[in-house]
Amino acid sequence: MATEAELVQRARQGDETAFAALVEQNQSRIYNLALRMTNNPDDAAELSQEAFLNAWRGLSKFQGGSSFATWLYRLTSNACIDFLRREKRRSGLSMTVSLDDEDEERQVELPDLRYAPEVEVQRRELREAVHKGLDTLSEEHRKVLVLRELDGLSYAEIAALLGLEEGTVKSRIARARLALRKYLISTGNFSPPNTSTS
Repeated sequence: MATEAELVQRARQGDETAFAALVEQNQSRIYNLALRMTNNPDDAAELSQEAFLNAWRGLSKFQGGSSFATWLYRLTSNACIDFLRREKRRSGLSMTVSLDDEDEERQVELPDLRYAPEVEVQRRELREAVHKGLDTLSEEHRKVLVLRELDGLSYAEIAALLGLEEGTVKSRIARARLALRKYLISTGNFSPPNTSTS
């Protein structure tokens, strides 16, 4: 069976069968990434196709510095983030965002009280607040936070994906969490820890 590198080499020479094999190898994880980022099966399918099309067109630019799968992941992530920015459809996403460092447990969590209609309203309002907060972040901060929180990538994986130093990724995520926390506190959707001694 041909290795990924061999398939990429053949695909770069115009071998559509080799590229089809690369698509088959990566299809489910790319679709799952797009689905997690858009929370919409139709959008995910369309964006997956867009990512593969961009990969086919951009094969000549692929230097092989990372694996083809990592490069494809980056193309998909960029396509999804561009789509979300264009469409402003973040209200459809469902996510729990860590607002503090990894080792702290405080998170924006959706309550687990089922069956109460007001709970669904609160949950929807909190989701919308988080997505509006994401929209207030700079593109570079939003991107790392989405990759970290939505897709669960490690700092090292995000650094490799975006071509950044790991320290830069940690710094951007810390700043993004701080900005999002400030936004949620200012809109009354997140309470800071109660440090009063009364």
